[in-house]
Amino acid sequence: MAPTGGRGRTAVVVKGYPRLSETFIAQEILALQDRGLDQVIVSLRHPTDRLVHALHRRITAPVLYLPEYLHQEPRRTAGAWLWARRQAGYATARQAFLKDLRRDPSRNRARRFGQACVLAQELPKDVDRLHCHYLHTPASTARYAALILGLPWSFSAHAKDIWTTPAWELREKLAAAAWGVTCTEANRRYLDGLAPADKPVARVYHGLDFTRFPRPAARPPRDGRDTRDPVRLVSVGRAVDKKGYDVLLSALAQLPGDLSWRFVHIGGGDRAARLKQTAEQLGLADRIDWRGPQAQDAVIEALQTSDLFVLAARIAADGDRDGLPNVLMEAQAVGLACLSTRVSAIPELIEDGVTGRLVAPDAVDALADALARLITTPDERARLGAAGAHAVRRDFSFERGIDRMAERFGLAGPSGTVAMA
Repeated sequence: MAPTGGRGRTAVVVKGYPRLSETFIAQEILALQDRGLDQVIVSLRHPTDRLVHALHRRITAPVLYLPEYLHQEPRRTAGAWLWARRQAGYATARQAFLKDLRRDPSRNRARRFGQACVLAQELPKDVDRLHCHYLHTPASTARYAALILGLPWSFSAHAKDIWTTPAWELREKLAAAAWGVTCTEANRRYLDGLAPADKPVARVYHGLDFTRFPRPAARPPRDGRDTRDPVRLVSVGRAVDKKGYDVLLSALAQLPGDLSWRFVHIGGGDRAARLKQTAEQLGLADRIDWRGPQAQDAVIEALQTSDLFVLAARIAADGDRDGLPNVLMEAQAVGLACLSTRVSAIPELIEDGVTGRLVAPDAVDALADALARLITTPDERARLGAAGAHAVRRDFSFERGIDRMAERFGLAGPSGTVAMA
């Protein structure tokens, strides 16, 4: 893949900024900033999280917030549309939009075209390319704006954006983009089956910046027998269908009554209230601590003081699924044993019985059995945690992925040469 070098700035289009659940995007923006990429962040939505991560404060790129709903800023939207109509690329952009609208006659589709007009008008004049995170709505806005302005655009594809976007739309975006990457091998295989032969999608793992994570340390040998010192279970993730927290609660309810454990959940999500109600009905409420969204420092502290990380990931009814959850890598980085499921790219990170434990998704009985075994065997948890920490630090270095992204942006690597994949 040839680098897309140039002296101008890069507009990075995201769904919302900043977001606690998207540390992988923030760490990439920051790392590319440190490599010399001049960026402006374009956000389709205003922030909703009350907290931000420390790394967000280190990002110096300005943020352009587009009108989240066009009717809320009618003068801004109408002015941008009138301006866009006078641009040489407008006819091509409008043709692409109308073709999409015939197949997806939704308000959301119209909103993306309106946002694209605002983006095209308000983008700083020294921006010479666009890059978007996610192939669904951010890619639509980026593509239409790029057509209006006659600029190249590229993408980073992740999870829901791949598996819930229609194949026809993916094919057209893959053909139109200058280049694209995705964060797992499972994603890459699927997208490559839709992409033109001359535009293969590259796999670039997010990886972790291990300087932000303490080295693994020994944990107390809790085994579930001491009611004063229960085994500490933790999970980090939004309360949404694909995370499988209803399955996890059912598995916890099946554990033997004489096992002593506590479960901590960190994350927001629209199903949080329902999950708390389910926990009450299952008689688990007094064993669960619902902490809500937390900044990364608090997440790392929770991982360090826990004994087992659990994520019952599944494929949701609409096809949505995780790619390779960063939280699993974060847990492994601090030496915490992980129990998860064979979904999407999770087996690319965890080898069952070697660097963690995996069960089938939606398998309540199997998950309960694995939980019971790991709660009662601290030596097994220690072995899996140590092996997982070694593997993740060996194979999922953040720097390796940034080297590959730097190449695509035509940036010099640490040695001063253009980074190569």
